[in-house]
Order: sequence, then C-alpha cells, then structure tokens
Amino acid sequence: MQSNEIRKRFLEFFEKRGHKIIPSSSLVPENDPSVLFNIAGMQPLMPYLLGKEHLEGKRLVNIQKCIRTIDLNDVGDNTHNTFFEMMGNWSLGDYFKEDAIKWSYEFLTDKKEGLGLDPKYLYITVFGGNGSIPRDMESVEIWKSLGVPEDRIYFKSSKSNWWSAGLNSPAGPSTEMFYDMSHSLGDINQIEFEKAEEEQKVVEIWNDVFMSYKQENGKVTGELPNKNVDTGAGLERITTIVQGKQSIYDTDIFIPFINSIKNHPGVKYNERSARILLDHARSSMFLLADRIVPSNKDQGYVLRRLIRRAIMQSRNLGLPSRFVSNAVIDFIDVYKNIYTEVNNPDILKKISEEEDKFQITLEQGLKEFEREIDPFILFTSYGFPIELTEELAKEKGKEINLEDFNKKMAEHQKLSQTAGAGMFKGGLADGGEETKKLHTATHLLNAALRQVLGNNIMQKGSNITAERLRFDFTHSQKMTDEEKKKVEDIVNDKISEKLPVSFVEMPKAEAEKIAIHSFNEKYGDMVKVYSIGDENTGYFSREFCGGPHVNNTGELGHFKILKEEAVSAGVRRIKAVLE
Repeated sequence: MQSNEIRKRFLEFFEKRGHKIIPSSSLVPENDPSVLFNIAGMQPLMPYLLGKEHLEGKRLVNIQKCIRTIDLNDVGDNTHNTFFEMMGNWSLGDYFKEDAIKWSYEFLTDKKEGLGLDPKYLYITVFGGNGSIPRDMESVEIWKSLGVPEDRIYFKSSKSNWWSAGLNSPAGPSTEMFYDMSHSLGDINQIEFEKAEEEQKVVEIWNDVFMSYKQENGKVTGELPNKNVDTGAGLERITTIVQGKQSIYDTDIFIPFINSIKNHPGVKYNERSARILLDHARSSMFLLADRIVPSNKDQGYVLRRLIRRAIMQSRNLGLPSRFVSNAVIDFIDVYKNIYTEVNNPDILKKISEEEDKFQITLEQGLKEFEREIDPFILFTSYGFPIELTEELAKEKGKEINLEDFNKKMAEHQKLSQTAGAGMFKGGLADGGEETKKLHTATHLLNAALRQVLGNNIMQKGSNITAERLRFDFTHSQKMTDEEKKKVEDIVNDKISEKLPVSFVEMPKAEAEKIAIHSFNEKYGDMVKVYSIGDENTGYFSREFCGGPHVNNTGELGHFKILKEEAVSAGVRRIKAVLE
C-alpha cells in the first residue's frame, strides 16, 4: 500500500464515522510565539480543545504538516525526519475513550477499510498514574474487550503516557500502540518490551490522548469543560510498517529519490548523507511554501541551516551544484496535488538563490578550514556556520572548542552593540554588506515617505539586520496600497538612477539648516551629514547619520515593502527588503 493510499484511507475512514476533513494549518503557529513550528497535530486546534466551538463541528480529521528539529542530529537513522505528516482525528467534547480506542484498533487492523496490520504484532501502553491521577484501568478494559491480551498491555509513567503541549495547556493520559518491526518478539514482559522499544524493535505507531485536564505551570489545576480526544499517527512511520520496511527512507516516500542519488554518475554514495540531503530538501520546500524565507533568526534560520546542511551532504556525495534545487523540483511534483501551496515559483527561486550564495561561502570557508583557521574567524569573516565546522571537524576526527567559540561570540556581540550605540547609529545588527545596503535604503525610504505622505513625517526608529529593514515613522493612519506602491516606485527609481552617496562632517548648527534628523537623538557639536545625489542632479536625501552606507544607490537591488502596520498611536512601521 503506497503512502497516498494510506492518506486517503485514513481520511475516508474517519469521514465515514462523522468526522469533517479540515486542511492542514501552516507550519508556523498562528497565535503561539513560544514555539517556532507546529510540532504536533493538536497545536493549531488548541483554542477548540480549550472549549471554543469549531465551525466544522465536534468531530474532525486532518493530516497536519509538522517540523521538529530537536532531533536534528538523529536525522538519517531509521526513524527521524525534520518534516513529517501527522494523521489525527479529534473529538471536541463528543466521543471519548471507548470510540477512540476502538477506531484506532479498527483502522490499524481492518483489511477492507484500514491498513490490515496483524494484531499479533501489536503492543499497548497505558497511563500508570502519578499520585493525584489514578492509573487508566478504563483503557485497559477497552483494549481487552477488543481481544488484546492483558499481558501485552503495559503501564507507563507520566514521562511516556501523559501528554500536554506545554506548561499551560490542555493535558491528559494517553494510550499508545506499538508494532513489532521484527515480527519475532511474541509475548514479552514489561522489562523485555522496554528493552525492545529502546532498540527500536518495537516502534510507536499511534497515540490516543484523552484530554480532560487543564494544566497551569506544569500542574493539573482542574478538569476541562469538555472531555476531548487527540490522536496522532505519523504517516512516514505508519508507511514504514505497512510496507514492511525497517526505515522510513526505504518507503515509497523516499526510495525513488534514494535510487536517483545511488544511480547518479560519479556519486560517492553514502546512505546517511543521501538521507539527510533528501529529508532537508523536502523540509525546505515545505517551509518555503509557507512563506518562510532564509534568514539569520527564528524560522528563517532553521530553513537556512537545513538548506546549507543539504548542500554540504550533496557536496560530500560528489553531486553537481544545484542538486538540492533539482531535488526540490522533484518533491514539488510529488506533493503538488496534496498540498497546493507547493505550486509556487518563489520556492525554487529562493532555494536556488540560497544555494548559489552558500556555494560561494562554502568554497571560501573550506579553503580556510583546511588551513585550520579559528572557527570564530571562519564564522565572522567568511559566514561559515559553526555547525558545519563541527561536522567537518568530526569527519577528520577532530573536536571544536565550543566553549572558546561561544566566549568569543559573546565578546563580539558586546562590541557590536557598543559600536551600534556609538559610531553606527540607526539600529544596525552588524556592519556587513547587506546591512549597509539596507541602511542606505532607509534614507531613500524616509525621503520617499515624506514625498508621498508629507514633510511632517518623522523617523521614530529603525532596526536593520542582514535580511530586512524595519522603519518606524509618525503617521496617523494606515497607508493605502496606492501610497505604498508610490513609495516603492520612488525608491526604485532612485536606485535605478545610480545616485552617488557621500558624507561631510560639519557643525551641528549648519547641518540643521540642510538635513533632516531625529529629535530623539542627542548629537555632538560636529555631525556627519549623508547625502544621496549631488549638486548637479539635486539632492534626493540629506540626513544626519553615522553610517555605514554604500557608495552608489545602483548597488542596492530592488526595494520591496513586505508589511506596513501600526506600532502605537500615531506611529506606523514598514518592513522591507532588497531583492
């Protein structure tokens, strides 16, 4: 049975039992800043598990896209992915333990509507109690009524069979289903079962959580208004079991891609490298499909790291440049009819750009690595990630002094902050080339805003990283789409005119007559005035500023506003990028 058929059967099975099929949410949680990604199917449904009514009713089923990076170093073994699909059915105050367990068992074992797995290879765990909450004997009796022998039902602690999404969330006991991968274990006691689990001879394939408690600061404080059911079954792992494989990478999800690498001319094949490359390429595609872009923070940093790790493995395998981009094209073809958001030309554009950018970094960094340059210098001067330095060192049987690296980074960041507060005003994250460009672009943006919205516009702050600029300014209302377009057009016109950028140092009193400045800043008697344009063409912008800037606006690229929003009463914020 192929993975597409498993998806289809799962949704249809629960639809026939009164569940409404709902689409997967984005990989990025909408209202939960505490986590970078949705790591479980229940996260997007949290408000409904807490009592809010869902428009589709009380019985739901879906397949939720998830990303987990906590086990990043384990990716490439038999069971770990970064991106995975979590199949789940939900009861919001409707059915509870009996129906949830009965349907889980039925879908796993029924040959006509389900997966047709042999019950003799199933093992069950239930919650063993924790003092305040008793052991779950009700679930034990339900399993026994379905024909599961009592000696194949094991009580486990809160660590294994108590589920919550954090310290403050719905919570409850769970029952889990395990499958004998070896088809050879038979009747085993609890100690033997736990040893088999540790050795991955039995693997968890389904989890029913009975959410009936409210948890605050990690402690149960009472019962929820409704008793809910949250079930989860990882598609990749289920597919492995159904197809009789030992590894998720041996299933139809990955094996065509694995074979493509194996058969590639000149490849230096390594199983682990091929698996990591493909896992990371697939994850990167889904992250880009959800509008995440490579950057140096938050979700964007995870994406950049995955792309770069994929490129490193591609290089280790002796594959040609752009192989990662080509793998993404193939994954898009596989998933385009399942997740329509992957049909986006920006995915390939962004991943190709990142691949090209990193190839340059890689060439320079590898040369310096061979010379045994300090990892801190590799990172700060060549942009060579410490994780890759660690991996390369490990391959050569060497060890990186992370304590020394972290100490130097802390000192470096302190110096950067000092410089930002003194010589480089304007909220710059660093003095790199991209930052210079974006900082120069804020001058163009400031002048363009004054042209479009009026000369009463005043800068209230800015923050610039290597990926984007953020600019706060006084304005009493939301900008219209037409106003934003006008501002973009003016900035891009000035970029295309290739205007010179220069500065002069002069007494503050003189500078105030010719240049705009922030009334929130304290300036010395002498200030720098940066000008865009010159006396012959006319000055487009003249501002008090400490730098740094590019020499000519032609260096900037294409200016694009991503978002315009309110910050506080009378203050608006623009986020923009240079493409």
